[in-house]
Amino acid sequence: MTELLVNDDHQRAVEALRRSYEAIPEGAPVRLAKRTSNLFRWRDPSDAPGLDVSGFDRVLSVDPESRTAEVQGMTTYEDLVDATLPHGLMPTVVPQLKTITLGGAVTGLGIESTSFRLGLPHEAVLEMEVLTGDGRIVTATRDNEHRDLFFGFPNSYGTLGYSLRLKIELIPVKPYVRLRHLRFGDAAELSRVIAKITEDEAYDGEPVDFMDGTVFSAKEQYLTLGAFTDTAPYTSDYTGQRIYYRSIQERSVDFLTVRDYIWRWDTDWFWCSGAFGVQHPVVRRLWPDKAKRSDVYRKLVAYDRRFHIMARVDRWRGQRPREDVIQDIEVPVERLPDFLEFFHEKVGMSPIWLCPLRARDRWPLYPLEPGRTYVNVGFWGTVRLPPGQIPEYHNRLIERKVAALDGHKSLYSTSFYSRDEFWRHYDGETYQRLKKAYDPGKRLLDLYDKCVRGR
Repeated sequence: MTELLVNDDHQRAVEALRRSYEAIPEGAPVRLAKRTSNLFRWRDPSDAPGLDVSGFDRVLSVDPESRTAEVQGMTTYEDLVDATLPHGLMPTVVPQLKTITLGGAVTGLGIESTSFRLGLPHEAVLEMEVLTGDGRIVTATRDNEHRDLFFGFPNSYGTLGYSLRLKIELIPVKPYVRLRHLRFGDAAELSRVIAKITEDEAYDGEPVDFMDGTVFSAKEQYLTLGAFTDTAPYTSDYTGQRIYYRSIQERSVDFLTVRDYIWRWDTDWFWCSGAFGVQHPVVRRLWPDKAKRSDVYRKLVAYDRRFHIMARVDRWRGQRPREDVIQDIEVPVERLPDFLEFFHEKVGMSPIWLCPLRARDRWPLYPLEPGRTYVNVGFWGTVRLPPGQIPEYHNRLIERKVAALDGHKSLYSTSFYSRDEFWRHYDGETYQRLKKAYDPGKRLLDLYDKCVRGR
């Protein structure tokens, strides 16, 4: 009975959304009215009312027998994990930040430390209900009449439609995760070990369930391997005074509860909390634990972006301006040493996050080769511009280098491709065919206009 009521609530929300979508005048921008965002493509505020999706933030059901969940598109991974862990289950891939939504991870891509064996979050989707650009509500699966939308939806960033409900696969968990932090002084050796573990799903005779890496310098690089375990001699807590990424340098073995492992990066937004002083011992004691969250820091960044506080301070001090370098890229594992050498020399930012991945299928708008091992490289911060250089100097260097290494770049942040370059990288032919089929009136933005031109 409860499930029937939940589904009835969902259907009422669907009909209300359809009516509100139809009420938006032709030519008016269509945007979601969201409370949070994990994008770093900044755009000017709009006076147009956003599309109210507040009725799509629930976990509809969890089925322990089939290991599946039905989830509305605006449900956060924090809420989903809280619903699945009591059943001894978790999503196949849980992006690092609590307020990332299921719909956001599917249409905009996500990644985490299970990706070397389980792919990307959208690869766990069994079916999705989508409000398309032409106002239809369709259900897309791998093998029905909307399979083209199913495979073309990832990396479309809401320009083909919005996911309202998703049915996804889950995997079993154990109560704890045992971590091993392996240090490497050479990127070539690090890359070789990543490739082998991805093939074997094991290291030194022990299974590997999770794998990611942290680069502090060209001579100090770590690969963190995690394995589920039923027992733990102790558990570490990095949700308060202690800082997770610092522990990587300090310990070779560690134990976390499965929930604390899943959210190990959120407390300090990887290491970016340091920009707000939250890693200083005095500030950290005064800063409430409930405010040690990625969404709090993201709001502070948005506030600074709006009022240019740090830029004004730099000008007052007579310092060169800074460029935001907030990106995730993927390169084939064998090209990782080349990219890291370039990055250390030309950008010089640290730490850097590494996350190996293998796509399980072919997804045209983000054309990774299935079965090939790539490494996601994440770097988030600011770099001072060299004298006389244009504001996007470093980001353009990175784009060119990634393309030269047969890699790809995520579109959640700033991009500077020409239109022709962009469509070469992200399969413009397939996208235009999907746009014609599901948004022929172009009520939603074009992917290039949204992700590069910042409209």
